[in-house]
Amino acid sequence: MSLIRQGSSYLIIGVVQLALDWAVFVAATALGMPVAPANLLGRVCGMLLGFWLNGRHTFADGGAPRLGWARFARFLPLWLLVTALSTVLVSATASRLGLRDAWLAKPLVEGALAAISFLLMRRFVYRA
Repeated sequence: MSLIRQGSSYLIIGVVQLALDWAVFVAATALGMPVAPANLLGRVCGMLLGFWLNGRHTFADGGAPRLGWARFARFLPLWLLVTALSTVLVSATASRLGLRDAWLAKPLVEGALAAISFLLMRRFVYRA
């Protein structure tokens, strides 16, 4: 698979995934949920959508999806690590600068982490 094709697909799906993650995070915190659990809730929603779409489109092999429990078992530890980093960074932003700045910072945090995730997912999760 072409790195450019995969990268483009990952980027498009990532934007959709980020929009869902961010919308859930903002809605949950606006309704009074603390930042850390709201970040986790948003990331879980985005994760479910992203895992399915990336396995079905971005990293599919000749049209054959790369999904299943074996790939999910490789995906989950990576996702947990990235989620922990995201939660620490977004929570620190909220503590130091306030909730509204955390809302603005979340897409930046997730974008930076997505670049690292792409390389790790390509190598360890969705490989043949």
